[in-house]
Amino acid sequence: MHTDTEACVRAVQSKDARFDGWFFTAVLTTRIYCRPSCPVVPPKARNMSFYPSAAACQQAGFRACKRCRPDTSPGSPEWNARADSVARAMRLIQDGVVDREGVTGLAARLGYSARQIERQLLAELGAGPLALARAQRAQTARLLIETTALPLAEVAFAAGFSSVRTFNETVREVFALTPGELRTRAARAPLAPATPGVIALRLPYRTPLNPSNLFGHLAATAVPGVEEWRDGAYRRTLTLPYGHGTVALTPRPGHIAARLSLTDPRDLTQAISRCRWLLDLDADPVAVDDRLRTDPLLAGLVDAGPGRRVPRTVDGAEFAVRAVLGQQVSTAAARTHAARLVTAHGVEIDDPEGGLTHLFPSPGALAGLDPEKLALPRTRRTTLTTLVAALADGTLRLDHDTDWARARAELSELPGFGPWTVETIAMRALGDPDAFLPTDLGIRRAAEHLGLPATPAAFTARAADWRPWRAYAVQYLWTVDDHPINHLPA
Repeated sequence: MHTDTEACVRAVQSKDARFDGWFFTAVLTTRIYCRPSCPVVPPKARNMSFYPSAAACQQAGFRACKRCRPDTSPGSPEWNARADSVARAMRLIQDGVVDREGVTGLAARLGYSARQIERQLLAELGAGPLALARAQRAQTARLLIETTALPLAEVAFAAGFSSVRTFNETVREVFALTPGELRTRAARAPLAPATPGVIALRLPYRTPLNPSNLFGHLAATAVPGVEEWRDGAYRRTLTLPYGHGTVALTPRPGHIAARLSLTDPRDLTQAISRCRWLLDLDADPVAVDDRLRTDPLLAGLVDAGPGRRVPRTVDGAEFAVRAVLGQQVSTAAARTHAARLVTAHGVEIDDPEGGLTHLFPSPGALAGLDPEKLALPRTRRTTLTTLVAALADGTLRLDHDTDWARARAELSELPGFGPWTVETIAMRALGDPDAFLPTDLGIRRAAEHLGLPATPAAFTARAADWRPWRAYAVQYLWTVDDHPINHLPA
């Protein structure tokens, strides 16, 4: 969008928050860059320049605005709606891959050379992978500086910097303030309690957001010991690169309140990325809802509860296992089967609040399970053990960078994987916004209620008008049925 100067100028002049994260405004006279909704008086159009990323602004010599804090904008919804190499690279960078594995590791995951990835990112985002990762480190550092009492040296390494000197130089260059000055400014508001390993923060999103289906779905399908709904918050355990953690996510007006407890602060970037992915916080609900409203059969459902998100998962392999356990059984039965696996094969953890007991077992931990001990039909045992073996040996990958079409093809080749299971995984684990479930029981009931075609083929053809947002249409269609997934728990 940043190449459409006229549209960008209109968005800035109207302070339209819908475009935060889509592009950034660099002011040539002040050398500051802002989000489109910056509350200050808009500069003259001739003094504006537009960039596709905060990293591109920083590379061009602009520093972040202290009023609108553009580094805290929601991420661009483009990276969730696309499956090309640039979008997959951005999802991996947001997940901290460059900090952990370098540019060569990023390129290897995508099947390209480092030079090719560099060239593609520069062409579309105006910055290479190192600059993009640097901008993310700066954002994480600011978050830790302003919301925790961690010593600044610990903040530096937790944010992914290799040295305190680099940390100081980057923060000063990006924010025009030293780390100490940032903390002094933030001290006007009380810091979060200095509990070791606990970080409280806000996760921004584009409005509107309807928490009913999002948190209702997560709470209704929660696996005991791994997830729970407590005191108005969805809590769950996280398996992370340097350790593990727990998170409590609470819907608030204008943001999601997150409270992270980490065994290693270096996991903060990935923990935030996974929480945003889980709650689909980088979506553009206005664009989605406007498209779905063009169908008169969906318009009423959208108007009744706009801003529905797709509830996703923090781990693709975990969700695939759970999808198999949920084949042709009730939600309660699927939770029971998953809880048994967790108790038998999950790693135990300590939770100060007492409700969470285990990490969900990894594919490696499940690779040696005895199928005869599974209280499942024989064919589903075969489906589960085959899936686990493919995930454990790397034959099948269900990560943020996975190509959607390739994953669908590989899943379809596994025994017991029909269209419902494949599309469910594509929608909630891989994040494909166009995944569709015409054979789902709740969707079939909605189709009958609304007068949509009854057969899967005819229904799929009718739903072509909803593309590329059919996964969001599924969320609205589910509301026709009075199911716990549509309501926040009491």
